Amino acid sequence: MPEKIRVRFAPSPTGPLHLGGVRTALFNYLFARQHGGSFILRIEDTDRQRLVGGAEQYILDSLSWCGITFDEDIHKGGLYAPYRQSDRLSVYKTYIGRLIDRGHAYYAFDSPAELDEMRRRAQEVGSGQFQYSYQSRPHLKNSLSLSPKEVTERLKNQDPFVIRIRIPEDEVVIFKDIIRGEVKVHTSTLDDKVLFKSDGFPTYHLANVVDDYLMKITHVIRGEEWLPSAPMHLLLYRFFGWEENMPQFAHLPLILKPDGNGKLSKRDGDRLGFPVFPLAYTDPVSNEIFHGYREDGYLPEAFINMLALLGWNPGTEKELFSMPELINTFSLEKVGKHGSKFDPEKAKWFNHQYLSQKPLVELLILTKNLLKEHSVSSPDDYILKVLSLTRDRAILVGDLWKNSWFFFQAPQTYDELSVTKIWQPPTSAIVRDFAKEVSSFVEFTEKQLHEAATVFTRCREIKMGMLMTPLRLLMVGSNQGPGIMDIIEILGKSEFLSRIESGLNKLD
Repeated sequence: MPEKIRVRFAPSPTGPLHLGGVRTALFNYLFARQHGGSFILRIEDTDRQRLVGGAEQYILDSLSWCGITFDEDIHKGGLYAPYRQSDRLSVYKTYIGRLIDRGHAYYAFDSPAELDEMRRRAQEVGSGQFQYSYQSRPHLKNSLSLSPKEVTERLKNQDPFVIRIRIPEDEVVIFKDIIRGEVKVHTSTLDDKVLFKSDGFPTYHLANVVDDYLMKITHVIRGEEWLPSAPMHLLLYRFFGWEENMPQFAHLPLILKPDGNGKLSKRDGDRLGFPVFPLAYTDPVSNEIFHGYREDGYLPEAFINMLALLGWNPGTEKELFSMPELINTFSLEKVGKHGSKFDPEKAKWFNHQYLSQKPLVELLILTKNLLKEHSVSSPDDYILKVLSLTRDRAILVGDLWKNSWFFFQAPQTYDELSVTKIWQPPTSAIVRDFAKEVSSFVEFTEKQLHEAATVFTRCREIKMGMLMTPLRLLMVGSNQGPGIMDIIEILGKSEFLSRIESGLNKLD
């Protein structure tokens, strides 16, 4: 290991942060914290045509909600600032000049229309996909095929151009990936990618290599989709003479659709009924709204725990990890090579576990926020009693209200199917007589109420359900909720008698 570990997460603000991006940030964060290293956030905003307004702030808000923090970023600054690539253009211009001077990059003057025509022709003759490479570049308009005089004239006339890397012929690029082992790629499969665009901005390929070197990044932990670009990035390190300071690479496996067929996309979530973004997101162009884990009622610690186990296996049966435990346990060597299927039901399971284990005081805060949304308030001690009875049924945060609303509001309507099924001619008399019998109780406990119900039904020679089911309907409005006598104890005698009277008046 290098003396000082430095890793980075470098998102592009071209849209919302997908859960795959959050996982990449998480694995970088865990790796840095475990080794006492530094974690850097760098905003890679050089693709100006695809920038989306508000996306950068969305990324920052998402990572903050997840509890992923940085040592250096666009706001904190640091020794290697600025950390937004659009503020570093002069740096990239310096280094692209060095590549041109050394013969490792060249000017290309071909127009987009001309390149499209080349692609069309390649398809027509069945020669495969067109590549700008050592084979085709002698026949195209670039500083390798044109005379020095013509190149000078074109630059002087400010003809549009891009700058491309000059991939060497007939070489094998070999490197070791921490996750995938040895990777070999022949340069004949690589094309001369654009390093500098006609708008004066670098592409990812140039900017990320230059910045990683200047910011002393020791490990590049990124998604599998960048694996095909890695050989070109290694060549750039060689062309700059930075091979001794080249970072180690680790390419993370894809997160797959629940059926395993292909990479999980932002469209899959809405199609299949689960979020793929940490926070809700509204597309500023189409106004399309995408669900978020936070808004759907997931706890950040459950979301993070779920993500950590997508691709990483601790080697034990343990599934629940706090962030400190993840930091202590995580290792890149235990990240698998193959994609991991996303399981939305497992995500719910994680959230249920965390809600079940969360201290009641913390659940109290969440519940009070939910009560406020419904214009309801109650004393803390009353809410805590309700939570102690209902918390284990909650899967999402919203269930803290959904499973307990009847403790805070008397039902105004009654489930029609339940009424039709259970409300018989003697029902009103049974309920009224029981209410009258327990109205004199000084203590209104579940134990006393249950004993009273047992004696009451035995004396009248009726089944327990003929009393309990109507009581639940009157207290709750439907057939939901925990034990009915537990509900009545928390509601208290006054509220119990009030709901009996109100309900009988409506149902009789």
